[in-house]
Amino acid sequence: MIKKINRDIDLKRVKISDTFWSKRQALITDTVIPYQEKILDDKVEGVEKSHAFANFRIAAGLEEGEFFGMVFQDSDVAKWLEAVAYSLCIKQDADLEKRADEIIDIIAKAQQPDGYLNTYFTIKEPEKRWKNLHECHELYCAGHMMEAAAAYYKATGKDKLLNVMERMSDHIENHFVTEKREGIPGHQEIEIGLMKLYHVTGKEKFLKLALHFINERGKDPEFFIRENNNRGWKHEILDPYNTKYNQSYAPVREQKTAEGHSVRAVYMYTAMADLAAVTADKELLKACELIWNNIVNKRMYITGGIGSNAHGESFTIDYDLPNDSVYAETCASIGLMFFAREMLDVCPSGKYSDVMELALYNGVLSGMQLDGKRFFYVNPLEVNPEISGQFFGFKHVLPERPGWYQCACCPPNVARLLASLGKYQWGEGENTIFSHLFIGGTAEFDLATIIVESELPWQGKVYYTVKPTGKNPEFSLAIRIPLYAKKVNILLNGEEQEENDIRDQYCYINRCWKEGDTVQLIFDMPARRIYTNTQVKENIGCVAIMRGPVVYCFEGIDNGENIHELHITKSEEIIVGEYEPTLLNGIVPLKIKGTRLFHHDNLYFEGEYSKKTEQMTAIPYYAWGNRGLNQMRVWMHEI
Repeated sequence: MIKKINRDIDLKRVKISDTFWSKRQALITDTVIPYQEKILDDKVEGVEKSHAFANFRIAAGLEEGEFFGMVFQDSDVAKWLEAVAYSLCIKQDADLEKRADEIIDIIAKAQQPDGYLNTYFTIKEPEKRWKNLHECHELYCAGHMMEAAAAYYKATGKDKLLNVMERMSDHIENHFVTEKREGIPGHQEIEIGLMKLYHVTGKEKFLKLALHFINERGKDPEFFIRENNNRGWKHEILDPYNTKYNQSYAPVREQKTAEGHSVRAVYMYTAMADLAAVTADKELLKACELIWNNIVNKRMYITGGIGSNAHGESFTIDYDLPNDSVYAETCASIGLMFFAREMLDVCPSGKYSDVMELALYNGVLSGMQLDGKRFFYVNPLEVNPEISGQFFGFKHVLPERPGWYQCACCPPNVARLLASLGKYQWGEGENTIFSHLFIGGTAEFDLATIIVESELPWQGKVYYTVKPTGKNPEFSLAIRIPLYAKKVNILLNGEEQEENDIRDQYCYINRCWKEGDTVQLIFDMPARRIYTNTQVKENIGCVAIMRGPVVYCFEGIDNGENIHELHITKSEEIIVGEYEPTLLNGIVPLKIKGTRLFHHDNLYFEGEYSKKTEQMTAIPYYAWGNRGLNQMRVWMHEI
């Protein structure tokens, strides 16, 4: 029987405190959220204009003006508000909460008498509401605002935005269900938002509406074609005949591979996994499992990036993973984490938590500058500044993070993800506490309070101190054993156990816990050479380097110009350096002897390359692009 194993994690009861993640959460609360607030209010010079707050003020009748921005500009505000909610769980901030309350007041005033909420159509084209589901993101914006409403209610107990979005949900239900008007979201997201409302309120109507949209998708692959023909106008240049683009080519329970727009896809898969657990739908869960396996085994970058093609920001075919023209949108890696987290609630398995961790340390962190004020949309694995961002086919691959961009979905997405990290770190079942990610701090559960000291990602040492509540001192602590951990020691109260109950990469320690009991997880974390399937043609003869969950890369600033000439020597040992606290906000670099092949005279020639031995330096992939314009590669030639 399918069963949702874990309860929702209360972020107010999880406090992160370690050398790596504490400063990143502080960056979100102290820098990123205030900076993004100014951006959304057009108070930062020299970056792309947002106007997102102003759109709501105009829709609310509080000021004059025209709508500005993308048709889904509202979603930037929603994600920012959600990040604010999680930030308030990390630390109280009366001024920030007051500003959020004021913005929520404006959002409430912008809501129409029938419950409809969307600034683009309220301001610009009210007569076109619900007439272009394919391109215009009304349901997408609603979903993000529902997520914000649920998060803000849980953080503050205030239900104003929750009530606004319940009215919007009722309006949507009336339109699509009661009045039986056909339609599905062009960009999936509302399914997640509705499930968040369901979990926080317990109201079945939200669950039923989420299930409605999931069940309707793919029943009629020609819906968007018919919608396009009937309305006779377009907003964007989207092809209604490309049914794989928005995963409407087949009913979701019949889908077996990851297709189309990567963010749309993983948002939908996230909702499918949640619904499968709540409704005990075996077919829906099976589809999730098949799609997951297709993504991670055939369509995912080593960084946890997904969506290899700039055209449609999409999946293509198995093993199509180019490095220099890659897309790998930051939002897509975040969505992959969402998907993994929901699958963990159904089936706690290392195959989900390993990928969740991989995406976090690489595909997500790489999306933000170390100072929290510049952001990548696209996350390449190879950059040449003379080509990247300059020429056709590579214009999307920027060699430096911009301060903002017109389609600013990723920056507030990073903020809300990192601010809510605690719910990815832990899982809580009826009689089991799951440790998914190794992050230091304190977590309070019904069963126990657990204090964690973690030295990841630089050392494989994690220490747990358990303080049972006394209600039920006998329970299991399930600790993930990562796939990259080569030699693992598990010590209970300082003594290594002769036998361990390990299932699906989790070590289940079941006992009647006493105050002060400790568990130590100690594992080797050598630098590892990683190779790809030969079907990934770009990587034949190449090697990448990982240590623990961190992918490493080579930058020109450390290795000179023309880093494509450098070859890693197969016989040379990779040297793990000392922790350098002042380098890139604190990293462990890697060193290895390599060979540079070069010939500078002729375009074509007979004979051998010139060779010289060079010391090569690798840094964590997430930290690249923080020291000026230069080349970067993840996959290096090997000889």
